[in-house]
Parts: sequence; C-alpha cells; structure tokens
Amino acid sequence: MLKASKSNNSDISEKLVHVARCTKVVKGGRRFSFSVMVAAGDGKGKIGIGFGKASELADSMEKASRLARVNMIKIPMKDGKTLHHEVCFKFCSARVKLKPAPSGTGIIAGGPLRSILELWGAKDIVAKSIGSTNPHNYTRAAIDGIKTIRSPRYIAAKRGKKVAEVFTTKKSKRG
Repeated sequence: MLKASKSNNSDISEKLVHVARCTKVVKGGRRFSFSVMVAAGDGKGKIGIGFGKASELADSMEKASRLARVNMIKIPMKDGKTLHHEVCFKFCSARVKLKPAPSGTGIIAGGPLRSILELWGAKDIVAKSIGSTNPHNYTRAAIDGIKTIRSPRYIAAKRGKKVAEVFTTKKSKRG
C-alpha cells in the first residue's frame, strides 16, 4: 500500500488512501471502473492528494498519483512535528478537528486522515473526524484545514510587528 518513488530528485512517498469500484449499467450489461484516491508527501511539510478514475485499477492509480504530485503544497509545521495552532474545518458534511499535541504523543487519528498526516510529516497530533465518514470529504476537509495554518512568523510579518509582540499575553502587558 505504501509506495516510495524517487523521481524528480526528491523523496516523495505515496499512499493509496481509498479505492472504490464503480459500476455503469448499459444495454449490454455492466461496465466496471475504479476510482482511486492517493496521497503524496515528502514527510517534511509537503502534502497533496489526487483522484483518478479509469477502467483499470493500475491506470486510475497512475492518474491519481500524478495529480497528487502536481497538487502538492508546502505547509509550515511547529518544530517539524506538530501544528502551530488548532484547526477546525468543514467540507460538505464532514468536519475535521486537528490539535497540536505535546512531544511523544504520536499521531492519534484514524483511517485516511492518519495516512495524510504521516505523509505530511507530523509526529505529534490529535485529529478527530466528525460527521460524514466519506473518505473523499474528510480528507478534503483535512487538507483544506491544513492549508489555513499560519506560522507565528508569517502572522507577525503581516501585522508589521515582531513575533514576541504578537504573542504576548495580557498579564505580561499589565505588569
């Protein structure tokens, strides 16, 4: 299920997240096709997902892996292990909550969400999927939620302040 590829001078791993057999009923009988979802990541903050559909499983996997590599995006991580802040995101009826966790916690997530977080490179994270159990919807919710993550350095630069100024608490300002 896990397949590592070393093309394009990079170390990108791919995982088959979901496979579905689709059927189209025609005059002569049934025609089968395969729908595949593949996630690709380098384990250092880049992640992408791709969907492919073809009459043969191998062709649909090839399409999906190509699209996953094309759709890869870079997302910042805190200390290369976890999230900078909590993220809640909704796609259709699937909701995903992603929370940063202390060092040594590991990845606490299930199903396709776990494989996406592993390929992204997260080491300590707690994830909860609420609502729809459709793998397409909650992987999209997770990817869209991860896209909204901003590093403290980015936020400080947008506001024109230093990182320490952005993250001071109210108690420290009073005293």
